Amino acid sequence: MAHIQLKSLSKSFGALEVIKGIDLEIKKGEFMVFVGPSGCGKSTLLRLISGLEQISSGQLLFDGEEVNNLVPSKRGIAMVFQSYALYPHMTVYENMAFGMKLAQTTKAEMDTRVRSAAELLQIDHLLERLPKQLSGGQRQRVAIGRAIVRDPRVFLFDEPLSNLDAALRVQTRLEIAKLHHDMTDVTMVYVTHDQVEAMTLADRICVLRNGEVEQVGTPAELYENPNSLFVAGFIGSPKMNFLTDRFAEDFDCTTLGIRPEHINITTAADAVWQGKVIHAEDLGSDHFLFIEIGSSEPLIVRQNGKLLGSIGDALSLRPIPEHLHRFGANDRPLG
Repeated sequence: MAHIQLKSLSKSFGALEVIKGIDLEIKKGEFMVFVGPSGCGKSTLLRLISGLEQISSGQLLFDGEEVNNLVPSKRGIAMVFQSYALYPHMTVYENMAFGMKLAQTTKAEMDTRVRSAAELLQIDHLLERLPKQLSGGQRQRVAIGRAIVRDPRVFLFDEPLSNLDAALRVQTRLEIAKLHHDMTDVTMVYVTHDQVEAMTLADRICVLRNGEVEQVGTPAELYENPNSLFVAGFIGSPKMNFLTDRFAEDFDCTTLGIRPEHINITTAADAVWQGKVIHAEDLGSDHFLFIEIGSSEPLIVRQNGKLLGSIGDALSLRPIPEHLHRFGANDRPLG
């Protein structure tokens, strides 16, 4: 495993600065996830760590050693892309063994590594098949297996699940999580735009915005204590409710944030807000009510179990006080 340090790391393409002096530490054996909107620089940052892009300024350290000018093959990394990049004319076994064959690994060691990785990923029964005979999820597992056999210090994942359908995405996500638990000696860095992947896989999440780090923390820290309006709105599904104008003024802030699960349906005498249900979503275990209270956007209320309220109903609402998030004019939390 490797301890990775980014010190004032920057990347420019001509006059366009994409990564803007990032400082970040990724601990040994950690699963770090980069998230952010399209164009925030998360994939570019991953490519800087891998060596596929040249660093414009700053330092990249692996275990205290600068690797800025070290070629990718010397960094001890293995990368998994969203495209599987498998050789169509080679079997699963041959695809997984190809890198070791180029490195002139002995046949015995090559066979041991391939079969061990295949067993770990539960694709040992597919070793003689060609990629065209595999499902999308199986192809991605082969791509991950090809990375495992290299025995890397660092695993880099660049949106590996984006080409899979919803069911396969969940299944493969679980397999990557299991891989992290089984391979305790490997540092993993994972890029995604899907915050569900980030929340379920990460030891820590790095939220990027316009080439800069907005916040780094555990999934719980980012969800419960976002340090900006941007993070509060980006982390969580559905997103946090934001109230402005008179609704925020009542709580002495510029923007008031409250998550859908932290709003209770109550009696008129106990109500803070009142409104009418304009839409309802039944997801089985969860229900979401969209309630018009006179704010710029409908208030979303999450309910477990039985749906209380239907379209057209007038409801009285009360937020749970300890879960209110108050933001100032600079979009930062107020004390």
